Order: sequence, then C-alpha cells, then structure tokens
Amino acid sequence: MNDRAMSPPPPPSGTPAGAAAARLPSRAAAGRAPWTGYALACVGATLFATKAIVVKLAYAKGVDAETLLAVRMILSLPVYLAIGLHGLMPSRRGPFDHANRGLVLRALGVGALGYWLSSYLDFKGLELISAQFERLILFTYPFFVMLFGSAFFRQPIKPKSLAAFAISYGGLLLLFLRDFSRAGDDAALGAGFVMAAGISFALYQLLAKNIIVNMGPRLFTCTAMSAASAVVIAQFLLTHPVGQLALTPHIWMLGVALAIGGTILPSFFMNAALHRISAQANSMIGTLSPVITILLAVVILAEPLAALDMLAAVLVIVGVFFATLADRK
Repeated sequence: MNDRAMSPPPPPSGTPAGAAAARLPSRAAAGRAPWTGYALACVGATLFATKAIVVKLAYAKGVDAETLLAVRMILSLPVYLAIGLHGLMPSRRGPFDHANRGLVLRALGVGALGYWLSSYLDFKGLELISAQFERLILFTYPFFVMLFGSAFFRQPIKPKSLAAFAISYGGLLLLFLRDFSRAGDDAALGAGFVMAAGISFALYQLLAKNIIVNMGPRLFTCTAMSAASAVVIAQFLLTHPVGQLALTPHIWMLGVALAIGGTILPSFFMNAALHRISAQANSMIGTLSPVITILLAVVILAEPLAALDMLAAVLVIVGVFFATLADRK
C-alpha cells in the first residue's frame, strides 16, 4: 500500500479548509520560494543603494531634507494608490491579497510610524554625513532585527547567522572607523540620526512580516507607503510654505529617480522578499547595499576607492552568502 492511498482526500474547495489549502504552495513552490526571496531582496538592496546618491545630488542644489522627502512621496503616492485600488478590485485580487479593517489599520500604523520615521531620520543624517558613511551606519539595522526578533518575536538566532553577521560587520567596521576619523563636527549628530533610522527600520521589518503574510505584499506595500506618504506631505505643509515646491526641473527629475528607483520599486521587492524569507535573512542580504553605494559614490560622486574599501566589500559579500545558507537550512 503506497503513501498516497493512506493519505486522506483533500478538503472540498468550497469549504474554509479547502480555501486555506488552495492558498498553500506546493512542495516544489515552497522549495523555490526562499531562493526567489533572496533574489528579490538582492534587487531591493541594489535599488535602495541608489537613494543616498540621488539625495546627495539634490542636497548639492540646496534642497533640504523635508522638501526632498516631500517631493519623493508626492511622486510616489499616486502610484501606490493606483496599484492598491487596482489590487482591491475583486476581479484583480491575487491569491495573497486579503484585507480587513484590522489588517489595514495595522498596515497604516506600521507605514506611518515605521517607514516615515526611518526615512525622515535617514534624510536628516544625510544632510550631515557622506553617502558612504550613512549607508554603513544604516545597515547596522540587521543587528537590531536579530536582537528585537529574538527578544520580542521569539525568533531564534542561529549560530551560523551570528558568524555571518560578524564577517559582514567586520567589513563594515573597517570602513566605519576610517570614515569616522575623516568626518567633521557634525558627524556625531548625523550618525545618531542614521542609527535611529536603522532601529526604526528594523522594527518596521519585524512588525511588517506578520501583516504581509496575512495581507499580501502588494496590498501591504501600497497601504503602508500611502500612510507614510501622507505623513511626509503633512509634515512638509506644517513646516514649509507650499511655494517651496517650486523647484527647478533638474530637482524634480532627481525626485522622479528617487521616487521610482529609490522608493517604489525597492519597496515592492523588499516586501515581496519578506513574504518568502525571514526578516533576518532579508536584512542580512541588505548589507550588500553599502557596497553598492560605495561603488556608485566612486562613479557618480567621484569619491576615492581604496584597497580598504575593496577588502570590506569582500567581507560583506562573504557574510551575506553564509547568512543566506544559514537561513535556507
């Protein structure tokens, strides 16, 4: 007698159990999902790496953090609203698109408090420190993901993940020490802003994980980012005259690049990755972003590249590789 004969028949598709079973991925799909998640996280990290470069280019034209953040979200908000409303249409709803009042309110809160706060603090830090220094500090957030995940969400910390963390952050520490010695009087304040942004972003990822699983990555992204956009725009209107948005076409083009390449696309990639892999794995893969930012800073901002930069890049990539293997097992 074979195993199939011993197994019970699947529940009817019209029952709640059948509907739940229909949403479960097959074994083959489940096996592929983590690697798809790793790929999505890598793409998201690459796109997020462009953000600091674009921000520094805009700051060079005299734009402040609140104005640039408002431009970014003014351009992003219509896209999130359109995709979210489209996804809510019964005929267009995907297999993972589920929304109720509780989920929507939680997504709004996570987006407004988590993503808005981390973005604002990050932009304020970039007013004071370099793009490379900012990226290195910001991506200490995987440490906080692991710490908060273990302390508050009962997520185990694997020994192999700790080893991978040590390798990656050994590389980041080399660059951190060098850049700290070069930074000016505002380094401490700028570093504090960015460190707080990293903590906020770590909490955002951990709080978002369960909502994404239940709500679906597309609807969550649109809901959370719409809330963050609304808070950013309200903050600008409370602190700046509307006429300050009369910017040059060059600044608005930078805003378009920041909205699409540094906000909309990576937010969907990141949340789609969180739907497939753990927050720890997603955050560790995100440590590739500082390396990419360094390379872009050399090419676009004409910053120097030393042997220490290349050594640190190798350590980060090796650490990310081992973190991915540890999470996969």
